[in-house]
Amino acid sequence: MTKKVLLSISMILSISINAQVCSELFFSEYVEGSSQNKAIEVYNPTNLTINLNSYTIERYSNGATNSAAGGVTGLIGMLAPGDVFVLTNGETDVSAQFGFCDPALIALGDYAEPNGSYPTPMHMNGNDAIVLVNDGVIIDVIGKVGEDPGTAWSDANGSWWTANHTLIRKSTVLSGDDNGLDNFYPSLEWDSLPNNTWNNLGSHICDCSNISSENYLKTVSYVMYPNPVAAGGVITINSTANIKRIDIVNMLGKKVLTETSNKINTSRLVKGTYIVLITLDNDKVLENQIIVE
Repeated sequence: MTKKVLLSISMILSISINAQVCSELFFSEYVEGSSQNKAIEVYNPTNLTINLNSYTIERYSNGATNSAAGGVTGLIGMLAPGDVFVLTNGETDVSAQFGFCDPALIALGDYAEPNGSYPTPMHMNGNDAIVLVNDGVIIDVIGKVGEDPGTAWSDANGSWWTANHTLIRKSTVLSGDDNGLDNFYPSLEWDSLPNNTWNNLGSHICDCSNISSENYLKTVSYVMYPNPVAAGGVITINSTANIKRIDIVNMLGKKVLTETSNKINTSRLVKGTYIVLITLDNDKVLENQIIVE
């Protein structure tokens, strides 16, 4: 589930980013159950809080080469390091022709697609490629784009994997499949659980958590000053990475100010403590706090 992580107040904070593995969101669980019991889980393997606004889940249905007929759902919120975002089907009409989603499954999600919103990604039925996209770029795929496998993608023995099953990404998988056109061999990266199993939703075990910061290839450092700041003053953030946007959120979780430069003008803020979300040019997000006195 999504969580807000408040970092301790500091002047200088260094964050490490892996340039290859453990550096981008990927699918960690897939639920293709009976009726409309459908869900997908997205895992954050990085050591940064990720702004989900540029991410979408898309369905390439029945061998399609685009998501026009399958539907697109945008993700929302902030995803903490090591946390997951769960999207579920939101059909609640028990009299619907194609069934409804179990309320117990919906309750496990962070976001349920609206009732009656067909077609959406969570109307998958086992033979649809499910794609995770960041700012228009594919970063993970379940299935194969452009291929209709029939009922489902299968293993070497012909057993269905993507229909009437729950799939959980193996802990040894450290990144998504960003090639939507390669063949999909589910048993290589996924473990299969029985139909309508979803008690594992909400968390994921991944070996990325065991990778020390010394193994990361890039370091982003920034300095934020002055902090605390007198009301009406300007806080400057100097960073080794380009800053795309700075969002200021009050302690109730409401965004109260957005800046598109590296400066925060506090003239529009009342005295108090605020969360600072610094979005870098690669859409990674750093968190800190400021105090306006």
